[in-house]
Amino acid sequence: MQKGQIRIIGGEWRGRKIKVPDIQDLRPTPDRVRETLFNWLSNIVPGAYCLDAFAGSGALGFEALSRGAKHVVMVDASLEVVSLLKEELVVFKSDRADVYRANLPQQLKTPTHKFDIVFLDPPFSQNLLFPCCFYLEEHGFLADEAYIYIESGKILEETSLPENWKIVKSKKAGQVAYHLVQRTTISLLARDL
Repeated sequence: MQKGQIRIIGGEWRGRKIKVPDIQDLRPTPDRVRETLFNWLSNIVPGAYCLDAFAGSGALGFEALSRGAKHVVMVDASLEVVSLLKEELVVFKSDRADVYRANLPQQLKTPTHKFDIVFLDPPFSQNLLFPCCFYLEEHGFLADEAYIYIESGKILEETSLPENWKIVKSKKAGQVAYHLVQRTTISLLARDL
């Protein structure tokens, strides 16, 4: 397996590199996009519980760990990806992450702590984005005011997301649209009316 590399751009592991497996449809989030995302999340990541769904290279999960996330769960359907992520965690000597293989969303394991941040970057061609959004919402995976980072092939309409999810930031870089969404509880929404 030929591997590329991607560097961590901030935090305690800044400048360190992680291996990227050569797998079809694997698109590591580019440096510029990661930098923007983690600027958006700079006050939220420290101490956060994070889910890196469709982890791929693990760039988002490792970046969150580097910037002080309390714990990151990385999930991918590829055995090759999961094996490599586990190897990388050993190299980084981190015990603040778990990695497992699952077909998303149905095989997601119920977390011991609800997620404050979710990184959601599914393969664009597999139509998994919206099923994952609704699964996370309907099955109690999210903290009351969680943030969900979404990458997609086009700018999303808020009406296609769960009703208590609000898009707070959106940008486009090349063929990738990326969004930061905030979840609020239904009771908080009702209070604001």
